[in-house]
Amino acid sequence: MTDTAVRRAARGIRSLLPSTADYRDLRRTWRGDLVAGITAGVVALPLALAFGVSSGAGAASGLVTAIIAGLVAAVFGGSNVQVSGPTGAMVVVLAPIIATHGLGALAVVGLLAGLMVLAAGVLRLGRAVTFIPWPVIEGFTLGIAVIIFLQQVPSAVGVPATEGANAVIGAVDAVMRASWPDAAWSLAVVAAVAAIMLIAPRLHRLVPGSLVGIIVVTVIAAVTGLPVATIGALPSGLPMPAVPVIAPEAFASLLLPAATVAALAAIESLLSARVAASISDTGPYDADRELVGQGLASIASAAFGGMPATGAIARTAVNVRTGGRTRLAAIAHAVLLAGMVALGATVVGAIPLAALSGVLMVTAARMIPAATVRTVLGSTRADAAVFIGTAIITVSVDLITAVLVGVAVAAFLALRSVARSSGVHREELPAPAEPGDERVALFRLEGALFFGAAERMLERVAALRDVDVVIIRMSQLQLLDATGAQVITELIHALERRGVTVLVKGIQGRHLELARRVGVIDSLRDRRHLFDELPAAVEHARSHVRRAAAAGGRSARPAVG
Repeated sequence: MTDTAVRRAARGIRSLLPSTADYRDLRRTWRGDLVAGITAGVVALPLALAFGVSSGAGAASGLVTAIIAGLVAAVFGGSNVQVSGPTGAMVVVLAPIIATHGLGALAVVGLLAGLMVLAAGVLRLGRAVTFIPWPVIEGFTLGIAVIIFLQQVPSAVGVPATEGANAVIGAVDAVMRASWPDAAWSLAVVAAVAAIMLIAPRLHRLVPGSLVGIIVVTVIAAVTGLPVATIGALPSGLPMPAVPVIAPEAFASLLLPAATVAALAAIESLLSARVAASISDTGPYDADRELVGQGLASIASAAFGGMPATGAIARTAVNVRTGGRTRLAAIAHAVLLAGMVALGATVVGAIPLAALSGVLMVTAARMIPAATVRTVLGSTRADAAVFIGTAIITVSVDLITAVLVGVAVAAFLALRSVARSSGVHREELPAPAEPGDERVALFRLEGALFFGAAERMLERVAALRDVDVVIIRMSQLQLLDATGAQVITELIHALERRGVTVLVKGIQGRHLELARRVGVIDSLRDRRHLFDELPAAVEHARSHVRRAAAAGGRSARPAVG
């Protein structure tokens, strides 16, 4: 390896690591960062508890994730304002994994997923998320919201969830198994929390409705002795870290679930960082470094018994809107949560599970605004179909399948649209007209000539009759792939075999090398049949027709040159 390559590699590694530049604005923004961090921590506490319980990992695991992963991602991630921790999308993926493989698989899945995300960042795959279309993103967000809401139905009616069941089936089964009127107490708790969360922002936008709602119903439940299930005992501090042990027989069965978790962690974190960059003035984010930070966060979380983490869009938005401008805000958020665990574990354990269900139900309802749904559905029929299809597959199958199918369908529809916008147009020869012009066909190719549109051009031009010369104008062609170049080559061969001379005008410089490699140039009867200007090509075509007529009529083959 040369010295230049070594220096380039060293610069690449340094760009993925923390630096003093991450905190260059700290002297100016530290007060706002602390306020934003405290606010984000207050908002994160009930969500961390709720997501931990909903995933099957437990409330303590949710708190550990918010603290450990939130701190590591804040220091090593690629966004100055991203707040990370457990999220609803991750819960949707983790719940069936824990139900199938047991709670003991959580640390292994977190470790493997973290390593995969870390590797993606080191390999510079961060910008891949930009290839996911907007309708797909909104579709799987809607699907996640539906799943999260349905997953809360068992706790909302006071019955255990059915392990491994689809969210729709589990919700229906829970309602059928509910013991009435006892279930009314749990529903009352859910309704009270939801009402407070909806009313609180109208009083003041900074009032943490979820935390206020949980405090109110917890106090009422404790004073009145309501017959509702609670979180239960929590540790008063963080557990000691330990390296997860991967048994050889479990490795193969957990590899695919870990890949699913890793894909989701990468997608959601990068989307959240992108949203944060669009609503803040803290500069762009580094997508590759963000993956490195999120990978390290999930690895650290797994070592402490937590869940895989992702960037959290809602908490990140709260951070930005309350003044967060540097990484200090996300660090303060994690430190505040750690203090809450140390000082208030007993109080937290008294929170009714139904209260957490209320928080998540309202959170799910807010995940995708009605205005966004109307916008997507009102855009184009293709985008609306991708949006609805992605949401349905998310709910009925899983997130990763939904994203893959959504991207594939969106790509197919986009290619079809591009193919339809491509054209092969026959044009009149430039004035003044000359005798024999009817023996010359001038075609203009425009748009994209690729595998989705090339065959149409072949059929159109190959159907020509009663012409001696065909001029193919390629100067307006925006996209040419190997299939398109091969079709042009086949077309030239077919016309030449019929005695029709083909002239090619205006191959763009960016297409010339491909045209040469595939054989477009070599397929011409003479290299002089390649032109840069239309007048020269037309005059050459007319001279062919004149020579053919002088040689004895239309049946004579035009001379070369």
